[in-house]
Amino acid sequence: MTQTTEAAVLDETPAGRKPARIHRAWFVAAVTFVTITGAAAFRSLPGLLIDPLHQEFGWSRGTIGGAVSVNLALYGLTAPFAAALMDRFGIRRVVAAALAVIAAGSGATVWMTAAWQLLLCWGLLVGLGTGAMALAFAATVTERWFTARRGLVSGILTAASASGQLIFLPVLSWIVQDHGWRPAAVTVALAALVVIPFVWLLLRDHPADTGLKPYGASVFVPRPAPAAGAARRTVAALASAVRTGPFWLLAGTFAICGASTNGLIQTHFVPAAHDHGMPVTTAASLLAVIGLFDVAGTIASGWFTDRFEPRRLLAVYYALRGISLLFLPMLLAPGVHPPMVFFIVFYGLDWVATVPPTLALCREQYGENSAIVFGWVLASHQVGAAAVAYAGGVARDVLGSYDPVWYASGALCAVAALMALVIRRRAGTLPAAAL
Repeated sequence: MTQTTEAAVLDETPAGRKPARIHRAWFVAAVTFVTITGAAAFRSLPGLLIDPLHQEFGWSRGTIGGAVSVNLALYGLTAPFAAALMDRFGIRRVVAAALAVIAAGSGATVWMTAAWQLLLCWGLLVGLGTGAMALAFAATVTERWFTARRGLVSGILTAASASGQLIFLPVLSWIVQDHGWRPAAVTVALAALVVIPFVWLLLRDHPADTGLKPYGASVFVPRPAPAAGAARRTVAALASAVRTGPFWLLAGTFAICGASTNGLIQTHFVPAAHDHGMPVTTAASLLAVIGLFDVAGTIASGWFTDRFEPRRLLAVYYALRGISLLFLPMLLAPGVHPPMVFFIVFYGLDWVATVPPTLALCREQYGENSAIVFGWVLASHQVGAAAVAYAGGVARDVLGSYDPVWYASGALCAVAALMALVIRRRAGTLPAAAL
């Protein structure tokens, strides 16, 4: 058997145990995928809550969007600290605790009667929990368990969130329409609780815990000592990164990514389509279809990232996304028609295809701190998402239409494409196609 085949199929421990046919890293990746998929229920609900909460409590869409924006902002701002906490306490403990917080926050919303309670439960608690379940989780697993195929694995794990959206959106929209928003909130809480045993029993923090090398590595990597001072390390990594130009370009492009996906489409597509006479269940099903094609698009993007220049990939992704958003206001209608289906497929393929090349650029620029730096880049993603989640609701209240937000987001995507092209390659690195 050749050395290449051994790296791809077999594993040897330092103790010389018999090689395993399938590396344990793939099982860890599978558990991570299931965990993110199950936890994605909470990512599917906010857009379905806007109209029911507005009708029951009389809260403005701006008020509801404000709670969602706090959720999105905390999702991002917690992520870099979660990456450091995983280094200190282990992936399994941090993720299990995060799922418990999500379940508590979502479950408590069924008793709320005032807008500040929505801000506390969904904004604060669920926001903090989701931050620890953010893409920094996937980045940490990829960084620890894989040396080869990192682009592909990061694409697969990123697609897990879309898979959860695909599973839960139609179910939650049916529950909201036929039974109300409270049973849907309870469903989200139960989904988070169900995942906790899988995390605790099956997830492992490091290859050395099982006596294995990382997948594709030529040497055994000992488990590092727990990193004390997680907060200090997180802030120090940020302080170092902000002195470099690539960080600001990556953070800026990812902020626009969040604004045009989680903040805009995920939060406001369903109510915007409903404004044009489309049933909520139909609009939610279309959003779920975005999740279906997002899985294919993100995995393909991971494969491309292993082979092509990530800067150019990002520029193409953002340019295509911006063009599609400019056409969306003309496509919204009471029913589903072929141009709308084309938009859904097209946008789905591009939804989070930006993640694998962004991760690759973070690894290229920041080395061992890449997971923490990516957490800060993800924070900018969620700040952008939070801003548009709030601005979209305000625009709808003031202007009576979401159209200006679609056009503005399309223009921002064009700016992101240009920013991606000017990210400089770190000295000593080779283009992806040459590796």
